[in-house]
Amino acid sequence: MKKVIFITMLVLFSITNLNAQIKVDVPKLSEKVGKTPIKKDNWIVGGALGSTGYSFEEESFNINITPRAGYFISDGIAVGLELGTGLQTVKGGDNFWNYKVMPFVRYYFPEGASETGRFFGQGAIGVSGSDIGGKSDTSFAFNVNAGYSHFVSRNVALEAIFGYNYSKSNQSSASTHNGLGISFGFQIFLGK
Repeated sequence: MKKVIFITMLVLFSITNLNAQIKVDVPKLSEKVGKTPIKKDNWIVGGALGSTGYSFEEESFNINITPRAGYFISDGIAVGLELGTGLQTVKGGDNFWNYKVMPFVRYYFPEGASETGRFFGQGAIGVSGSDIGGKSDTSFAFNVNAGYSHFVSRNVALEAIFGYNYSKSNQSSASTHNGLGISFGFQIFLGK
């Protein structure tokens, strides 16, 4: 009987000891900073690695790279500048390169914030231009966007942005281009 009790105790001790030594590290996919407002005097640097859109007026598709940098003038409100370049393909027409220079304002909503992310709204107004076969054109442009920032670390967020884009591409003929766009990017938040 003593042997049975001893073996039972040894097995139970071994099992609990084995469980205590197994440590599983789960990869960290988010940081719990979403409910904390981004403070005044911080910087935001990053951009959209790829932006896609489809135009309503003509059957065209575009892809852009848009870096941006901004400064938080108040808790949750940033102003800055975005620069962009891209390629637009037009069905039955010439493909062309485009660019934009647009100051922006971004507001992070406290409502709807989760532990790991925040919704935001962003508006920008500025100039855009294009180059088609050596002929260039500059025009007025604006966009209105909504997005979500998911914080993968305390200072880095991945973003999905959806919005409306407008540009008046040819001043003499007053033709316009507008449409919906979606982009995915990242932002780095730099504190004081």
